[in-house]
Order: sequence, then structure tokens, then C-alpha cells
Amino acid sequence: MKLLKNIKALSVAAVVSASATSGAVQAEMMDRTFCVWDPIGANGPLFNVMKSAKPSAMKWGINLELVAYTDEKIAAEDFKAGQCDSVLLTGTRAREFNKFTGSLEAIGAIPSTEEMRLVLQTLTQPKAAKLMKSGEYEVAGILPAGAIYLYTRDRTIDTVEELQGKKVATLDYDQASMTMVRHVGASVVGASTANFAGKFNNGSVDVAYAPAVAYTPLELYKGLGENGGVFQFSLAQMNFQIIARIDRFPEGYGQKVRDYSATRFEEAYKLVEAAEAEIKPEYWMKPTAEQLDGYAKMLQEVRISLRDEGVYDAKALRLMRKVRCKKNPTNSECAEKRE
Repeated sequence: MKLLKNIKALSVAAVVSASATSGAVQAEMMDRTFCVWDPIGANGPLFNVMKSAKPSAMKWGINLELVAYTDEKIAAEDFKAGQCDSVLLTGTRAREFNKFTGSLEAIGAIPSTEEMRLVLQTLTQPKAAKLMKSGEYEVAGILPAGAIYLYTRDRTIDTVEELQGKKVATLDYDQASMTMVRHVGASVVGASTANFAGKFNNGSVDVAYAPAVAYTPLELYKGLGENGGVFQFSLAQMNFQIIARIDRFPEGYGQKVRDYSATRFEEAYKLVEAAEAEIKPEYWMKPTAEQLDGYAKMLQEVRISLRDEGVYDAKALRLMRKVRCKKNPTNSECAEKRE
């Protein structure tokens, strides 16, 4: 499928950036383990492309041992336990390793691709390097994966009020998602990146949320069926993060990877656009301007409460507010400065 090829291309960007740049300064071969999360496993597009990129990594002095994980939680736990030198995770899962970058997927904080580009460009600058390090870990690359949308099996569920009582597949490790689902009066059904699609497709839940890049590979169209729809409102901007153990890579490794990753942003967004184009036009549900304004204000209230609870990083929220206000300076939040 076209989208699977697109995901493969994006995966190449991630692994090449994580390996080629780090090995360039090495005088001898370094053996390093890379935990690769792929919902399909060792035969999946993410893992296979990373495996095929291994020879390129070796040319730069890095001998990568790739380990496939279908469960993102286990990949993160093994990385934390020291069984892997680096790992590829979603931004939300990466929050336990870096609260700042893990807050980039804060609900409603980055409305569109334009704002996400500005955020990523800012964080690629050397002066932002200190924000990429947290304890023994460093975010050695961030790649955009597009807006996260709400998928529903019933198109009549087209307002926040109609979500009340509905079952929503919710990442059970993400307090922010659970808070949001409960805030709108819906029912939390615990899920993970490994099983949320199955729950949605088989009817165990009424609603799920995911980026467009998951639509074809995870067959979300099966859950949509003839009566479903995709709410065209960005709940958040998904991203993949390469997390590395600082002491396992040479000095300056993280910045080099970030610089390289920045050259692939536009390519990544083209892949996202292709993925969104694969969603049938009739599935898209377009909210009114009044609804959009109401949703934005509601998400802001939830973000602030989650910040106060210590879930989101305050500095990250301020950065994203500045970016939003740069695009839309007349927004009321720009004068209030509550984030």
C-alpha cells in the first residue's frame, strides 16, 4: 500500500538520523542497541526499514542491533532498564524520559502544521539543546507525524455533548487523555498503541483517536464502516522521538541528529498529507467556526489544569502559546497569558 511505503520512508529518516550522525565522529565500530517500536513487529514497515538501514549505519561506525517491539510500553521499559541504548517512541510515551518534549503532544496546544513547524524549528536550534536533556536521557531527534483526530463509528456523534456516555479507547498510561475523556463525560476504556485499533474496529468502543498515518496500516476504515466519520479538528500534533542514553553516545551526538532530522521535516509532512488523502472525503466531519472556538477554549482549560497537576511542562506550554500567538495575535489567550 502507498501509505505503508510512506511510513517506511519516514522510518528511514528516523533511523538514518539516529545512526549516521552519531557514528561520524567515531574512530572505531561501536555496538549499540536500538529498540524499535512497530505495532506489527519484526515484519512491520518500521522495523524492516530500520533493519535495511543497518549497513548505512555501519559505514559511520555504528553497529546497530535492532530489537522489535509490538508493545510500546515494553520497549520503553526495556530502554529504561538499560537493555537498549536508544529507542523510538511516540511523544506521549516519551514524556517519562523528557517532560518538556513529552508535552509537545499536549491537547490542543499546537492547532496546525504551521505551528508545529515553528516549534520544531525552534527546538532544533543549539540554544534549545539543554531542553533536550533530562537526567541520563537526551531527545536526539523529533519527527512530526501529523494531527491526531477523533474517529467515531457513528457520524451523529458530532459534538462534545454527544460524547457523553460513549466508550472511548483511551491510552491507559496517559493521564492527560483520561482527564480529557472524563471531562467531556465519556467513558474511558483502557487501551494502548498495540490494541486501540482492534477495540475500535470490532466495536468494543464507540470512539478512538489517532493520526491519519494510522488509518490504513491499522485498518481504521473497518471501524468507520458506512456510518462512521473523522472529526476534522486537531486534538494534538503527534510526533515520534528518538531517545538516547547520553553516556552511550559521543558528545554532540544529539545536536547532530536534531540538525539532520530538521532536513527531513518537509518530507515527513508530505507523508502526512498523503496519509490524510487516503481517508475518503465523505468520512471527514467539519465542525463550525463556533464549535472550533469552543473546543479550543475547553482544551486550554484542561491543559492548564494538567500543568498545575504536573502532567505537562509549563515551559513547553508557554513556548507553544507564543507560537500560537505569533500566528493569531488577536486571540484572547495572547492577552491573558495564562499558560
